[in-house]
Amino acid sequence: MERKTAIWWGMFIGGTIGGFIPNLWGAGIFSLSGVFLTAIGGFLGIWVGYKFGN
Repeated sequence: MERKTAIWWGMFIGGTIGGFIPNLWGAGIFSLSGVFLTAIGGFLGIWVGYKFGN
């Protein structure tokens, strides 16, 4: 898989998972924790995509 494609997929999947985690405790996707965890998930997904794309 090309590195750029892996990074995009990682960002998409990581951001999606990070955005849905606050729903476990009843917070909305646009709450502070939702936005924060979406960003964290996106960054972790970029990192995993970068490592996977090598």
